[in-house]
Amino acid sequence: MMQKLSDLCSFADGRVAVADLDLDTYISTENMLPNKEGVIRSAGLPTILQTQAYQVEDVLVSNIRPYFRKIWFANRNGGCSNDVLVLRANEAVYPGFLYYLLSDDNFFDYATATAKGTKMPRGDKGAIMCYEVPDLPLDMQIGIANTLAAIDAKIANNKKINHHLEQMAQAIFKSWFVDFEPFGGVMPEGWQSATLGDICSYGTERVPIDDLTKQTYISTENMLPNRGGVVDASSLPSVVQTTRFQQDNVLISNIRPYFKKIIFCSFAGGCSADVLCFQAREKSFAHYIYCALFNDSFFDYMVAGSKGTKMPRGDRRQIMNYPIIIPPDNILGDFAGIITQVLSGTEVNNNENRILAALRDTLLPRLMSGELSIDTASITQHNDNI
Repeated sequence: MMQKLSDLCSFADGRVAVADLDLDTYISTENMLPNKEGVIRSAGLPTILQTQAYQVEDVLVSNIRPYFRKIWFANRNGGCSNDVLVLRANEAVYPGFLYYLLSDDNFFDYATATAKGTKMPRGDKGAIMCYEVPDLPLDMQIGIANTLAAIDAKIANNKKINHHLEQMAQAIFKSWFVDFEPFGGVMPEGWQSATLGDICSYGTERVPIDDLTKQTYISTENMLPNRGGVVDASSLPSVVQTTRFQQDNVLISNIRPYFKKIIFCSFAGGCSADVLCFQAREKSFAHYIYCALFNDSFFDYMVAGSKGTKMPRGDRRQIMNYPIIIPPDNILGDFAGIITQVLSGTEVNNNENRILAALRDTLLPRLMSGELSIDTASITQHNDNI
């Protein structure tokens, strides 16, 4: 049996003073991540007195360009912008079930199809509340939510491990090439002071869009802030060709560089014009370049030289003047060997997360439709096996 979304939840309409919020409790569409990746810390608070409030276990959905699939299950109280919908489960509805119900791609497809506007389409709140959803008993709601939450918990744990691995790589880079700890604390003789342009260049090759997929196309939209990696693109661009990147290239979003979007390519593909593709002049520099550009000091340098106010972009010429150190080949080789082992772990976890996310997204609509059933008694065993 089906019912309307309005039978399960309502739009919250409370208000909160902006003065009572901080960068962790304020949510806008800009600090919500695409493809159901949650939220990050806000870059700033709005210059208004009040904004709409949300509370723990509310479901927040970005209402701008719903095809980006930005959604978050709130784990704290706070406030959000008017471009974020706050949906609150009714008393007879399990909040976690509501979150997964709205995480279904079918919901985002519906919200996109009924959205208003072209350049910046917004979801129609009336149409959203008419979205048809299954009428399931509470125990089944809990079973579905807990099963899917176990998959998300494993994904989150892998991300934490990757963060630690990235931090380890950066600590090694700093020790060797900033503090020179293995070399007595001073830069050894024979090492050269140079610029980024001496060891890499921008990729200029082109690749036909027809040769790409949503997994191999990278744009600033599907790169995650704060060095969070990348998710699948929501769509391919309507152009004939774009910039080609190769394995071991480094990609950095050139729009609003303070978001610190960077990835080390483990595969070949294509990227948009707003993504800079750094190609090492010699293969031995690939990991060194990635670690050098991963640093806050590089992004600070990039931001300082960027042009524009609302949508600042890095200055390509200024970026290539970023000062770096060129160590001897044997040191580069030793460093690359260590970092390759460290970063290989992140790729293993990323691949596992792709599989887990695909499993979750495949199970979700089948569970909601009743095609698959959840035996509440077997939930714990199922979760332990993930």
